[in-house]
Amino acid sequence: MSVAAAPSDVTKRFPNLQAGTPGDVSAIDALAINTIRTLSMDAVQAANSGHPGTPMALAPVAYALWQRVMRFDPADPRWPGRDRFVLSNGHASMLLYSMLHLSGTQEIDKAQKPTGKPAVALDDLKGFRQLHTRCPGHPEHGWTAGVETTTGPLGQGVANSVGMAMAEKWLAARYNRPGFELFNYRVYAICGDGCMMEGISGEAGSLAGHLKLDNLVWLYDNNHITIEGKTNLAYNDDAAVRYLGYGWNVLRVGDANDLDAIEHALKTAEATKGRPTLIIVDSHIGWGAPTRQDTKEAHGEPLGDEEIKKTKRFYGWPEDAKFLVPEGVLDRFQQGVGARGREASAAWKKLFESYAAKYPKEAAELRVVFSGGLPDGWDKGLTPFPADAKGAGSRVSGGKVLNAIAQRVPWMIGGAADLAPSTKTLLTFDGAGSFQGETPTGRNLHFGIREHAMGAVVNGLALSGLRAYGSGFLIFSDYMRGSIRLSSIMELPVMYIFTHDSIGVGEDGPTHQPIEQIPGMRALPGVCVFRPGDANEVVECYRAAMTFHGPSIMALSRQDLPTLDRAKFGAAAGCARGAYVLSEAEGGAPQAIVIATGSEIHLALEAQALLAKEGVRVRVVSMPCWELFERQDESYREQVLPTAVRARTAVEMAADFGWGRWVGLDGTTVCMRSFGASAPFKVVAKHFGFEAGKVVEAVKASMAKVAKGGAR
Repeated sequence: MSVAAAPSDVTKRFPNLQAGTPGDVSAIDALAINTIRTLSMDAVQAANSGHPGTPMALAPVAYALWQRVMRFDPADPRWPGRDRFVLSNGHASMLLYSMLHLSGTQEIDKAQKPTGKPAVALDDLKGFRQLHTRCPGHPEHGWTAGVETTTGPLGQGVANSVGMAMAEKWLAARYNRPGFELFNYRVYAICGDGCMMEGISGEAGSLAGHLKLDNLVWLYDNNHITIEGKTNLAYNDDAAVRYLGYGWNVLRVGDANDLDAIEHALKTAEATKGRPTLIIVDSHIGWGAPTRQDTKEAHGEPLGDEEIKKTKRFYGWPEDAKFLVPEGVLDRFQQGVGARGREASAAWKKLFESYAAKYPKEAAELRVVFSGGLPDGWDKGLTPFPADAKGAGSRVSGGKVLNAIAQRVPWMIGGAADLAPSTKTLLTFDGAGSFQGETPTGRNLHFGIREHAMGAVVNGLALSGLRAYGSGFLIFSDYMRGSIRLSSIMELPVMYIFTHDSIGVGEDGPTHQPIEQIPGMRALPGVCVFRPGDANEVVECYRAAMTFHGPSIMALSRQDLPTLDRAKFGAAAGCARGAYVLSEAEGGAPQAIVIATGSEIHLALEAQALLAKEGVRVRVVSMPCWELFERQDESYREQVLPTAVRARTAVEMAADFGWGRWVGLDGTTVCMRSFGASAPFKVVAKHFGFEAGKVVEAVKASMAKVAKGGAR
């Protein structure tokens, strides 16, 4: 690689160079900025799809941040002490991909180690938005090294950044020691007008201000353009006033091209204590495009070949050059972010070696955190519950199990959306404490009534290595669906603990009684939905969730559930396989199978007993997790649900969507076919047919279908 070109060399090769930067900015920096712009323009044009305008506007902002301020080592993009960068307006992904390519960021392997290969090669940029390249339409964590989180749904990224900032505060409070400041990284997020309009950003910003997250900086691209046109069609907020009200420090940069002003704002943010910082950056979308600058067309359409030529002419760039990276640009990045990152990461690794010698226990914990593992003996506190005819709501047993696990997983942290007394998710053991700005060692998070932000924040915590959970009523999972979906796309081991899981909510009525939520969650790829039916199923479902590679959802009851005598019924350990035979038919092979989840397993057992009195042999299968059962081999699935037994009935206080897979064309369901009603639980259950007698009728109806030759 050649030595970086001197400014005079650049001026000679690019005599009309125009990057919009003040005159005292070196020519090589101007050249590098325009390289970001032109790569973005060319990639979007080649794909005939994408968003060129924002990368063109924000190239100087990203350049100033990466080159002058951010601690990021392109040669080791996962070192734990790095600053985090989040592109919340993920549609501007070419801005990030250009930075990763030009900085020489390396690919990482499954062990999170650099491979020496580029994370984003020039061919990847040329294949932007095409199958199997490292440059998908929106940044995807785990697919492209250097992408800290998957973004695209607006507002999610900034909310993730709040979780990342909280994680840094918690890690620093727990593990830093005098002379060993392992964790002092900062979190930077670029966002746009769309992110600021989405309610999730307001929720997250309010929480960040309350928690005094002074390690958090949002750079707001204030370009006044969205897909429909000028933002004043729908948006006239004074963001500065709003965020001052949230308790933020608010700064303004009047020109996105002014590197020194951007750097000054970033350094001011770094010196600010006790408040996160919002930097409002005034920019021109599609900067330099003669007919597209400051237009909605620059937002989400390729510029077109002629407009690109004219724009490159304005930049002083070769008009016909495509994907040009001029000599000296790569070297310039190595002199900036590359050199600073190498030095910072090497110093951190040396510091960690000394730390490990002095604090071996803490260092061992951190190694497990960094690897995404669990400590040895994490489940030793999970003991069986004794049989109890009255039992307790699974939210109650769930709270006990959660506490037992969290005591042995020191980096397990989470909370509820103002519902911990109801969801029973408060960690109550000595030392658990509450996470606040003044007490960042606390492990109980108080999200307030901010379900949307909670989902994204726990994703940010998980992306930082912590075992995170969020909790609320199942009905309000709808507010969090976008975050849960992203948990799954990123394969994060986040746990969502939802209680009040059915019409068992009773008097609160249909607004609070989940019907379609469980089937809807089951439709999400890569998510395990657990609905345990007694305390021992709760134990085993939590055990399975903790070792699942991806997000899990606990659907727990408000009403009491008897704790079954496992000497009489199948072992709850069968939950690990998603479904198991809870109670076998007496007197021979089963003539029918009743499949149930959650509280309805007890109803199934009652129906089994009634049918047995009539000489009908019925097997009861508990299926707390469809997804795990689907992953079992065909032999096991056949053992539990033999194909020869076609008379099947499913019982669940939820919509019957999806149950056809398990009961077949001859099967019947006892499920919800409408919204619920407000009345005491027993009255509601009877009204909607959740009685043993109704299950008996459904079983007989299925058997009658089979006897007549089955469905035709």
